[in-house]
Amino acid sequence: MTLRQAQGADGDEPIGPATAVRASGVGKVFATEKGDVTALTEVDLEVAAGEFVSLIGPSGCGKSTLLRLIADLDTATTGGLEIFGKPARTARVDQDYGIAFQQAGLLPWRTVEANIALPLELRKTTKTERDARVAELVELVGLADFADRYPDQLSGGMQQRVAIARALASRPRLLLMDEPFGALDEMTREYLQSELARIAAETGAAVVFVTHSIPEAVFLSDRVVVMSPRPGRITRIIPTDLGPVRDEALRETPAYFERVTAVREALHGAPVSRASER
Repeated sequence: MTLRQAQGADGDEPIGPATAVRASGVGKVFATEKGDVTALTEVDLEVAAGEFVSLIGPSGCGKSTLLRLIADLDTATTGGLEIFGKPARTARVDQDYGIAFQQAGLLPWRTVEANIALPLELRKTTKTERDARVAELVELVGLADFADRYPDQLSGGMQQRVAIARALASRPRLLLMDEPFGALDEMTREYLQSELARIAAETGAAVVFVTHSIPEAVFLSDRVVVMSPRPGRITRIIPTDLGPVRDEALRETPAYFERVTAVREALHGAPVSRASER
């Protein structure tokens, strides 16, 4: 997947800032009964408009904390964050981003289309515009035949597709995703990885994606950001350079395996033996 930059009507002039996310010297300290815990320290990161970036690292390294700071669900202790040139809080109010978590978080009393429509209702979008957007989104995520179903009538993978559609409802320029496929079986997970790659390419949204899976990070991303154990900091940023097409054939290519090995070695801090990869 190549970097996708929003274009003007003439196809030449970019619309808005070219940087979706800018983190400068970001740190986060949590106060606990046993003393302060430093979750993040001196994080510097830029994500370009239209870029897909994955955050990967050991449990407790601050991946999800960084995502929550970007989403303005928590406040950085030090440093600064900008979303499309705005403070994180302003970007949240302006709904510049959509967010999806490991649990789909659908409202059980709402149908698929009603769950997707919720952000549009909150924005007081007209019913005509809302219905048109929901119809577009159920097609995009392949659920047109399930629009009138309720969450308990859907598989886990289908529920996650609804959650992604809901995150896209207000046409955000940025998607924030915290292990959205972590609870799914491997076959469903790989299918949804391909679907997410397609959706990101079609919508042109930038994506910041938290995962524990090295193959998932490499398959989806333009760049993989490797983080250290707590206190979390960025130790390596690895471009994947795998081209714009992310399909099942990619998983069998030498270049893909090379990038997986590079990320694994960056996480371990040393070359990984063939035996340990099996």
